[in-house]
Amino acid sequence: MALCALALLGQQEQEHNKLGLPNPDKQDVPYLVHGSRILELEQAEAVEDESKNQLRYWIPGSGAEVRTPLAAPEFLFDSSLIDPRDLRLYRFEVVKGQREVLYRKKKKVVAEPYFLQLDGVEGRVVRIRVSASLPPGEYGLTPIRSNAVFSFAVF
Repeated sequence: MALCALALLGQQEQEHNKLGLPNPDKQDVPYLVHGSRILELEQAEAVEDESKNQLRYWIPGSGAEVRTPLAAPEFLFDSSLIDPRDLRLYRFEVVKGQREVLYRKKKKVVAEPYFLQLDGVEGRVVRIRVSASLPPGEYGLTPIRSNAVFSFAVF
């Protein structure tokens, strides 16, 4: 009985990292730190829309399911194929029931990513911190050279 309890205790310790948080279940997917839990961000493929000397990226839906009241959210990320240094954070505008970002206008890049700070946790797991206060709205983390978007909302 005591041996079984020790084995269970060991398993519980292995599931949590040095931050006291569970490690992400999936690789290459950011998880929002929400108290003592982590929440997997919604994943979508952004659609590229180039017209009238503008380049926009959009994803369907007017709002992300994963929401946080924190203006400076943190994420856990277990990197395998995606280098966490390649992640960029953009704010989306909600237009006609979809979330979009104006990336380029008249050959000039106008989308400004937020600065992210990366801290090693253990192994391939890193903590991603947003260095600025985010106003309420819709946001997406995206790897450079990819249309994958991991979205969340600040309320």
